[in-house]
Amino acid sequence: MPERQRMTTRLKTLFQRPALFVLAGGINPIGAKMAEALGYDAFYMSGGNTSAHQLGWPDSGTSMRDMVDNARKIVLTVQIPVFADADTGYGDAISTHYTVREYIQAGIAGAHIEDQTFPPKSGPRRRCISIQEMVGKLRAAMDAKQALDPDFVIMARCDLGGVPGASFAEIIERCQAYKAEAQVDVICPNGLRTWEEIQEAIRLIPGPVVPLIPAHLSPYPSLQAQQDAGAAAAWFPALTTVAGLQANWDFLSDFQQRGTLALDALRAQAAQSPWGVASNGRILDEPRLRSMEEMYLPD
Repeated sequence: MPERQRMTTRLKTLFQRPALFVLAGGINPIGAKMAEALGYDAFYMSGGNTSAHQLGWPDSGTSMRDMVDNARKIVLTVQIPVFADADTGYGDAISTHYTVREYIQAGIAGAHIEDQTFPPKSGPRRRCISIQEMVGKLRAAMDAKQALDPDFVIMARCDLGGVPGASFAEIIERCQAYKAEAQVDVICPNGLRTWEEIQEAIRLIPGPVVPLIPAHLSPYPSLQAQQDAGAAAAWFPALTTVAGLQANWDFLSDFQQRGTLALDALRAQAAQSPWGVASNGRILDEPRLRSMEEMYLPD
């Protein structure tokens, strides 16, 4: 319990401080360990990545149990806060209350809850519940965390931007209502189309505000630009997986064509890395296991 409280407090402080921090997203303990080893302040467990890597299914395939079970493994691995996707709360306000309790008991430091219908849908089929229903869900989430850990971070994510015909003004109205009526800790406007819209949203919405910036924006706003705009965090849901996915695809394709020559080339390339060769032993601190063996196991 003390360790979990410290993590929730650390995450809450990160969102509230003036300086931007990076939410390094991914799926598994080794991704979280890499983020921790390289000095990132927090790790984000993505629902879309969990669905893809754990279930082999596109986004929206995970259940609350899938997410809690996966998050618990990550939490036990790192000493940085873990922020997690809580989808729509997996049902109505009562389900949302239960979900928050489960997340807190798993050691997660915070979660975002979106205003889509349940189950959420992709593309032009996406719809959102009413403001009043979402406020009820968020109030249930806030009550659940107040009972167990007041520093657990609740982020309200507005997904109306992905609904056909939704206007910028309607997105702002929802975000302002979620803060004013439910007093959530953080607001996330999602689905805004331009960097200009995102900057205006940050200005209009009571903070802390963390926009989910579309990956296709080009040029992508720099960390300094996001800091100057007033964002509380730079959120990259697949930061620990996106490069590896492409690299694995390229290597497997190369191996199929050239066989073990591709393996030789990969090893040579890794040896030239300015950051050193990545390995399970290095990332997971294998010497610590050896020292435990010396301490606890008989000769």
